[in-house]
Amino acid sequence: MRARVPLGVVLLALVVGVAIAYVDSRATWDDAGVTAAALFITSAVLAAVSPRAAWLIGFVVGLPVLALNVVLHGNFGAVMGIVVSLVGAVIGHFIGRAIGRRAMTT
Repeated sequence: MRARVPLGVVLLALVVGVAIAYVDSRATWDDAGVTAAALFITSAVLAAVSPRAAWLIGFVVGLPVLALNVVLHGNFGAVMGIVVSLVGAVIGHFIGRAIGRRAMTT
């Protein structure tokens, strides 16, 4: 039996990822730490809500940042955004599973 991917959570991840990428691509924006924190927190929270789709959430949140940075600035260093997003998603996955287990035992 295949696990279903929660489309609503994935679409929300995409919308937030595009919003983060838009802010990050502005000429006046020069704060990679805030961008990384936004990617990490967004991925962690959404992956905690839907632990089975954590890897997909991590990619969907981080990919727009990479895409816009490569297209607009030729900056392939933005691949670290996907790494940060995936790390957040993995942590969110474990938090979501722990909360789910705890809810089952109570």
